[in-house]
Amino acid sequence: MHPTAPPVTRATETAPAVEVRDLRRSYGDFEAVRGISFEVQPGEVFALLGVNGAGKTSALEVLEGLAPAGGGSVRVLGADPVRERARVRRHLGVLLQSSGLPGDLTVAETLQTWAGTLTAPRPVAEALAQVQLADRADRRVRSLSGGERRRLDLALALLGRPRVVVLDEPTTGLDPESRRQVWRLVRELVADGAAVVLTTHHLEEAEELADRVAVLRAGQIVLAGTQAEIAETQPATIRFTLDDDAPQPPRPAAAQVVTEGRRIEWHTRALQPVLAELLAWAAEHGVVLRALEARAASLEQAFLAVAAGTETTPSA
Repeated sequence: MHPTAPPVTRATETAPAVEVRDLRRSYGDFEAVRGISFEVQPGEVFALLGVNGAGKTSALEVLEGLAPAGGGSVRVLGADPVRERARVRRHLGVLLQSSGLPGDLTVAETLQTWAGTLTAPRPVAEALAQVQLADRADRRVRSLSGGERRRLDLALALLGRPRVVVLDEPTTGLDPESRRQVWRLVRELVADGAAVVLTTHHLEEAEELADRVAVLRAGQIVLAGTQAEIAETQPATIRFTLDDDAPQPPRPAAAQVVTEGRRIEWHTRALQPVLAELLAWAAEHGVVLRALEARAASLEQAFLAVAAGTETTPSA
């Protein structure tokens, strides 16, 4: 018999909850994850973004203890999630993209069954209330809507009061109200000190929840940092339309200009001075700037640039 694995101690809370160093993972000759590194602190949401096939799920499966690393290392609360699974499992909550729950059990029976595998689960009634499924306790899983099943998946992931939570596309199939309920739960987890690793195709979700973001392409992290740092890799945009008899404004030195008829778009990394220059010119010449918009760069803009291969890295 193997000796009982030592528990993860509270002393590890002073260290990163998740440490990924030069992680690699291959399927035959195909390298799906090519040397990525990141850390997640307790009380932080870290979003791992990328288009389908970027390597997100392949990386998460190593973190979840479902697959070994092909190279590099992963530590969850200081332990290897594959080799020291017994140490990690009791502190790790995982929400997969698809759980495949048996449809014949009721919601309450499903939670009770899973609770039997955990060291110190929360009460089933509390777990149901947490995801607003108390009125579905006696319903068969097969009769639940897609959104209700997803909330049941989340209840199972949180049943063991995890200190590290991995959420792989947590709001897939949810309506806007249910999505915001999940966001509330994530914020409560973080407020209680949990570390959350999140993947999502809803960029609004990453903007709402993530403290830091890494954007993957072809198995590598292309951009990483806070949302503001990542957005700064892209230019801001000024758009306006001129009347037919209005003169063209002088082309700013610090902007790229795109013109479509009388519709003009400027892309610039100096939003405030360029906008001030434009407004001063319009006032001096009595020009009305129709449908004027001035928009700072966004996480979505940077994400799309990575997908298209046109991103730039932040300056040091």
